[in-house]
Amino acid sequence: MSDPILDAGQQAKLLRLARALVDVRQGRVLVTPTEPAEGYWFGGGNVVRDTDGSLLMVGRYRDAGDSRTGLAAGPRGRELALLRSTDDGRTFAKVAAWSKKEIGGSSPVLSIEGAALHVTSDGAQIFLSTERQRRYPKRLQSFQKPGTGVWAIDRFGAASSAGLDAGSGLRRILTGDDPAYLHVKDPNLSPGLDPSNVTERLLLYCTHPYNWSSSASGWARIDEAGDIICGGDDFFGRGPVWDVAASRITCRLPVPRIGVFADLPALSLYFYDGAECLRAHDTHHHGVSRPRGYSCEELGGVAWGIDADFPEGLRRLSLLQPAFVSPHGSGCNRYVCAIADDDGLFAIWQQSSQRRSQPLMGHRLTSRRLRSLLD
Repeated sequence: MSDPILDAGQQAKLLRLARALVDVRQGRVLVTPTEPAEGYWFGGGNVVRDTDGSLLMVGRYRDAGDSRTGLAAGPRGRELALLRSTDDGRTFAKVAAWSKKEIGGSSPVLSIEGAALHVTSDGAQIFLSTERQRRYPKRLQSFQKPGTGVWAIDRFGAASSAGLDAGSGLRRILTGDDPAYLHVKDPNLSPGLDPSNVTERLLLYCTHPYNWSSSASGWARIDEAGDIICGGDDFFGRGPVWDVAASRITCRLPVPRIGVFADLPALSLYFYDGAECLRAHDTHHHGVSRPRGYSCEELGGVAWGIDADFPEGLRRLSLLQPAFVSPHGSGCNRYVCAIADDDGLFAIWQQSSQRRSQPLMGHRLTSRRLRSLLD
């Protein structure tokens, strides 16, 4: 592993870049959830450029419910949706959607979670995480709540984005067998780490143990077809302060090689969701008052790493405090996805509202603004 090569000033530039991109006060609402109420949100996906130049986004509508208490608490992830923007991300319109019932596979879907879209001139793919009926390992079945299953990741594809259909061609690519990483979900995609192999991609995902006490980050190298070459279930250790229960990476963004980073080895930012605990903790009345999100809903963090060192060597820029906290509601700010294109950088994320729903937010950094941050 390489020695750290970024000085304090360069790391400060990366943190300023991340906060300017995921601007919790300047972001615009792109997609509203089903209802403006707690437990309802839209997000957990990504955005890409389609072959016609438009922006194409995948995400899921989530209605009230609680995976910790079983399906009877509500429908939770109810619909996977595909949306398109023809005005460079200012507005998005739904172009396709699949309910839990319409998504194919060998068993009924109990809930839909995160998804990732990939589009090239050769075709389109969606990587999708769902909860399906499956029993826990025999020695742990007493821990399984009634009406719940196990999360896994599938993929489906078509010759173009217009032909995508979650009801056919679904193929399982990743499932958890180790009880410590039994549930696998929330896939996200980025370019491969080997610049000489343009067809390989990096798949990152999150894991949960059988008892839902924590969340970790896994990785896999995948080939052009979308099949796994190799990987691992836990490569980004949970933090020492505010993210001791959850540290799940939702996006890898290669840092543009401009300004002070022009002559450095290739490196990336890693946006992640963190939490102190998966259940609420009350703050002491003599302590600092903090949003509920610190203890049981994810807040946003960011790390950086040298591409050649992956999966080792990621270093937090948000070590002592989260980098992204919604100014509204529970403070929850999560599921960041960011892309680079000719216009600069574009990011989407879920953010708690005043009424505690979580709409999908979006924000763009122009090329000029990007250069000013990295010079």
